[in-house]
Amino acid sequence: MKIVLYGASGMIGSRILAEAVARHHEVVAVVRNPGKLAPQQRVTAMRGDATDAGSVAATAVGADVAISAYSPGSENDLLTKNAYALLDGLAQAGVPRVIVVGGAASLEVAPGKRLIDAPGFPDMYRARATEQAKALDILCASQGAKVTWTFLSPPAEIAPGTRTGTFRVGKDQLLVAADGKSHISAEDYAIALVDEAESPRHPDQRFTVGY
Repeated sequence: MKIVLYGASGMIGSRILAEAVARHHEVVAVVRNPGKLAPQQRVTAMRGDATDAGSVAATAVGADVAISAYSPGSENDLLTKNAYALLDGLAQAGVPRVIVVGGAASLEVAPGKRLIDAPGFPDMYRARATEQAKALDILCASQGAKVTWTFLSPPAEIAPGTRTGTFRVGKDQLLVAADGKSHISAEDYAIALVDEAESPRHPDQRFTVGY
């Protein structure tokens, strides 16, 4: 399978890249600075802008599926630009599917109550979380368009860790482990995402994973 991966040099994107390559997929790794990526077999590094539909279209030609692990740095509003650019650019390139690395804040902690709306949600993450939720709304509004999307929300905490291959899969509710933590390693998150790329189970849906 040929995958185009946006944001391949980031914390999560780099682990998705490693997982895809380990499974012998061909990956076009699109980043702002291709020099950040060490040369490796089955990986073609390209410079691109994941918030520009024309750049997305140019870098995605021939891919079977796109994955966006795009991170906007401090410019949180670029997350919504990224959503629009993916839908438009991938349609131009004829790429039928995209899987987006999403956020946890729009997951429900109780019926109809999102994590972002819960007491104690950190203000320092609110702007980013709000834009991630808007990006999900943009994807949801696109149902029936040329590009099928999937939005994979991590649990409340995701960080580099151990690749265990053991985790739970959920839908719209925040997953919390027996120890009271909502967490997953970036390595296990990458497993779940590449699994979805290989065998689509959540077309035009959001899902989540966690311990």
